[in-house]
Amino acid sequence: MSQADASETVFTLTQGTVPLLVSMPHIGTHIPPHLQSGYNARALQVEDTDWHLGQLYDFLPAMGASVLQPRYSRYVIDLNRPPDDAPMYPGASNTELCPTRFFNGDALYLEGCAPDVAARAQRRSDYWQPYHDALAAELRRLVHAHGYALLWDAHSIRSAIPWLFEGTLPALNIGTANGDSAHALIAQAVMEVCRSAGTFSHVLNGRFKGGYITRRYGRPTDRVHALQLEMCQNLYMQEAPPFAYDAALAAQVQPQLLAMLQAALNAGSALYTGG
Repeated sequence: MSQADASETVFTLTQGTVPLLVSMPHIGTHIPPHLQSGYNARALQVEDTDWHLGQLYDFLPAMGASVLQPRYSRYVIDLNRPPDDAPMYPGASNTELCPTRFFNGDALYLEGCAPDVAARAQRRSDYWQPYHDALAAELRRLVHAHGYALLWDAHSIRSAIPWLFEGTLPALNIGTANGDSAHALIAQAVMEVCRSAGTFSHVLNGRFKGGYITRRYGRPTDRVHALQLEMCQNLYMQEAPPFAYDAALAAQVQPQLLAMLQAALNAGSALYTGG
């Protein structure tokens, strides 16, 4: 990498033993030193991070899942946006491949310091491409080993952000790109867990239908099924600074997250192995 901090890994990938890859593209909090001077002071606090998802999903190793996590903040590069920066949700407020605004619409950068075309291309090469190369390679490995792969794109967000959406989000927002990225039986299995638990509000393909990762890699005809879960942060943490993890709250939602993932795996197994 020509400008990225080559001493630091761009991502970590833990390979598992079941046909499940959990991607957490917005948990990174690092902004490289050579970029920090262009941001305003508030931006360096990376408030729009998908906080603590690694801790919330701490049951994944026991499941045998593969887990992909980036080091760098979404303020550097948004790994869930397309490389051509096309809007994910036309007609709504969108964040960019190299975001220039906070989730409330305020500017991230000092005047005149937002990345230009060349800088955005460099960031795409340094940070975005390695993550996606690893994601694609791991999905290929899982399909080869198991006959199919399930991609779970894990996200979290504050429950109310007027710049991005009206009102308050349902607690659990499952996206399958309106059914294009995963077989209906897998989506139905996940939603049945939500309905049966009856604990948290939920929706399928509501405001968040799945970002670039879900839409790009979810290819049921190629035996890859992708779902995005955008969950409200007030289910497991404080939504205001210091954005602290709340273990007592987390303990209430973790069993349902585990059940949702297991239901998706079971549905996938039924589709391809009759299991």
